[in-house]
Amino acid sequence: MAIRSPILNVMVNAALKTSRALVRDFGEVEQLQVSQKGPADFVSTADLQAERTLKRELGRARPDYGFLTEEGEPVPAADGKHRWIVDPLDGTLNFLHGLPHFAISIALEREGEIIAAVVHDPLRNETFLAEKGQGAFLNDRRLRVSARRRLNEAVIATGIPFKAHADHQAYLAMLASVMAEVAGVRRYGSAALDLAWLAAGRYDGFWEIGLSPWDFAAGILLVREAGGFVSEVGGGHKMLESGSVLAANDHLHLPLGNLLRSRENSSKSP
Repeated sequence: MAIRSPILNVMVNAALKTSRALVRDFGEVEQLQVSQKGPADFVSTADLQAERTLKRELGRARPDYGFLTEEGEPVPAADGKHRWIVDPLDGTLNFLHGLPHFAISIALEREGEIIAAVVHDPLRNETFLAEKGQGAFLNDRRLRVSARRRLNEAVIATGIPFKAHADHQAYLAMLASVMAEVAGVRRYGSAALDLAWLAAGRYDGFWEIGLSPWDFAAGILLVREAGGFVSEVGGGHKMLESGSVLAANDHLHLPLGNLLRSRENSSKSP
């Protein structure tokens, strides 16, 4: 991407400004003030500061756009069309435990459709970005999903539901089915990076249930613009409403989906 659009420049600059404080705080993670939001779900001063920075930078550039964020209340769009969907720290649990795998995720939605996306990994200094119809990129390198055709050669990423989130029995049935058919399953704890890495060809597929829109909105566009397919695990296309995501390259999306759906359905049979 030799020339970035003005909106992508706004998004990348906001992510980079936010990342500096996260890198600093990660180095002092043991000193962070941490409060418990719910079962296995934490928020730190780092989350809150990162969200303030993102909202300030994005709001300054586009004051009429709305916001959907993890920590704050939704803000309606004054223009009635555009909304930022933001996760200032995807992988909070990793961050708080000193695990170096987390990201900033920013998506721009226009009338219900994701049209621009940025996922930034502060520690690796990798910025994944995409704009509808313009392709997906890692920094300035064009991305393409992997070309693997067989499940037994594929590495599949996933996220494990925690505590009261999602249906554990359904998930475990799907995991057992996938484990028996693929080369490997990986769980790193950041859906935003899982989808970005899928777009980069590092993974061949990904699925997770019980997600929130800010976890994966940017990743949807990254995968699609890199030539991949994204749907709900059940095959629908209301991912932002359901929190169910299945993504893969064009060869593996259907067989992986069939595998997951067969076990999901059998786990619900009496």
